[in-house]
Amino acid sequence: MKKTTFLLISLCSLWVQAQNEWSTTAGSIRFEASVPLFEEIKAVNNNVNCFVSFATNEINCSLFIQQFKFKKELMQKHFNEHYLESDRYPKAQFIGKIEKLEYQLLTDQPQEYQLKGILKIHGKSKPLFCKITLHKKNEEIEIDTSFTINTEDFTIEIPPIVASKISKEVAITLHAIVRE
Repeated sequence: MKKTTFLLISLCSLWVQAQNEWSTTAGSIRFEASVPLFEEIKAVNNNVNCFVSFATNEINCSLFIQQFKFKKELMQKHFNEHYLESDRYPKAQFIGKIEKLEYQLLTDQPQEYQLKGILKIHGKSKPLFCKITLHKKNEEIEIDTSFTINTEDFTIEIPPIVASKISKEVAITLHAIVRE
């Protein structure tokens, strides 16, 4: 009887924990490194994998660099070959934690939390601290965050000939809608 009870409780706890794991493969990350008076430098990747565990408040987002899309094909080629070297460093990833989040308190009103973790780009890992907004929308949870990185922190070299046309400060925004 004790074994049956233990097994039943274990299965129920696994089911409850699984209910708090949400994900998507269609998150969106945009970045912009434009400089005034020069050509716009921005791209979007709509194939971001994002996983959130509301049992632990952990978040893990990853993407393939080559899936960023630019308006101009030549920009995309240079971005992959010369700047991010996507053959050598194919993925970018963020692993972190949403601080003081209580899943049961999420509503349809956006709520802001602190996000803390490690961002890995171009083979380099750096701590990242920023704000993240979450809110429930029907049976989904919408996630939004934005932050800025410095290309030098990730050893992304910008050739001197174009250095005045590309910002070293890159604005990044993430939007994801996760589901159970």
